[in-house]
Amino acid sequence: MARSVAVGAAAFLMPHARVLGANEDIRLAIVGFNSQGMAHMKSFSKMAGVRIVALCDCDQKVIKKGLKFLDEQGLPVPTTTQDLRRILDDRNVDAVTTATPNHWHSLFTVWACQAGKDVYVEKPISHEIWEGRKSVEAARKYQKVVQCGMHNRSDPGLQEALEWLKAGNLGKITLARGFCYKRRESIGKSTEPLKIPEGVDFDLWCGPAPKKAPVRKRLHYDWHWFWDTGNADIGNQGIHEVDQCRWALGQTGIAPRAMSIGGRFGYEDDAETPNTQIAFIDYKPAPMIFEVRGLPRGKEGDQKAMDNYKGISIGICIECEGGYFAGGWAYDKDGKKVRQFKRDNGASHHANFIKALRSRKPADNPADILEGHLSAGVFHMANISYRLGKELPAGEVAEKVKADPQNAEAFERFKAHLAANGVDVDKAKPVLGPWLDFDAEKERFTGAMADEANKYVRREYRAPFVVPETV
Repeated sequence: MARSVAVGAAAFLMPHARVLGANEDIRLAIVGFNSQGMAHMKSFSKMAGVRIVALCDCDQKVIKKGLKFLDEQGLPVPTTTQDLRRILDDRNVDAVTTATPNHWHSLFTVWACQAGKDVYVEKPISHEIWEGRKSVEAARKYQKVVQCGMHNRSDPGLQEALEWLKAGNLGKITLARGFCYKRRESIGKSTEPLKIPEGVDFDLWCGPAPKKAPVRKRLHYDWHWFWDTGNADIGNQGIHEVDQCRWALGQTGIAPRAMSIGGRFGYEDDAETPNTQIAFIDYKPAPMIFEVRGLPRGKEGDQKAMDNYKGISIGICIECEGGYFAGGWAYDKDGKKVRQFKRDNGASHHANFIKALRSRKPADNPADILEGHLSAGVFHMANISYRLGKELPAGEVAEKVKADPQNAEAFERFKAHLAANGVDVDKAKPVLGPWLDFDAEKERFTGAMADEANKYVRREYRAPFVVPETV
């Protein structure tokens, strides 16, 4: 298929952009809405001054589902297409939202900015570090509003809490912990490649990724657990908490050093990514530790019940000299509640995107593309360490991390969790990833294993779905 004008020269494309008046409707296209994108549709369809004028999904069944929803709301029938490039060519579209699989996020963002569209892009904004930076460059070059789907950045209670902590009200921050203890059952075991469902344009579904029929039972959603298209749960649910931790620490760059431990335990299935993982992010002066657990609290009892750390299964715990913050509360050293910060989990995030489109003020975009890039870069580092790691007996892993009390403590809880799920920790072989050093200015790995690690910074794109060197 020939290249769309959406990937043509900027001088040709910029006339597509329309200067919005205060009272003009924003004409919105929604791209990819089998899951999170449907939440976009439900939210934006209710907003005054916003018209959904186009729908795009590579699956015809998903398009029908979107049309049915809009019809039930009594809304006009929008333009539909399976090819997102047609959306970018459409002069009647001012802005786009996208909730495609991760491997499409950066390329679509770049193309949309080049086409003169503002963008709401779901988390994570990138599948690799390099393309995330290209998304930032495109947003800046074409002066487009690009907001990430990290909705907690629109939560006034969290904004207040983190500023209160950074002001030293509980003393210095000593450690930021993030948790994704979220039940993830086996995706099953296949004996042959998946038969692509009827009505799916598989070439477009693959886009920048290699075009090969996946060996699994479902095409949709389970792509999260394969490296060609997803980023494991640390890059799925976990990006929200990684971002909050980096925000709490006041860090404005990707971390200087990181490593990861993990594995896929408790069952054998087709998935490639870990269901149990620890990421050690060596920010200074206070580090970050992130934990993923997909198995339940234990083999016995409620198989949906999850572990928690100080009451948190999905969220953050910011530890300070004089206490900690978790679950919307600040606690002192003795665990006594000091102050509550009422959370709304970013209920206004979609509305803030529309506000930013009208005002063009950076302050009205709480989750700018740069924030999305930096936080994605953190978990990318951890995943790269994991992918370069080696399986070792749990005892050997414990020996190698014992010099760092925080890492050692996290790994002991890791082992106890697996034991509670019937995993023989003496025979289990977690993957121990290497410590990787990173130049945050050049956004490249340095030092030992840099050559191997840098191979994961930028993927080999499948033509014509290529993130350009110069955006």
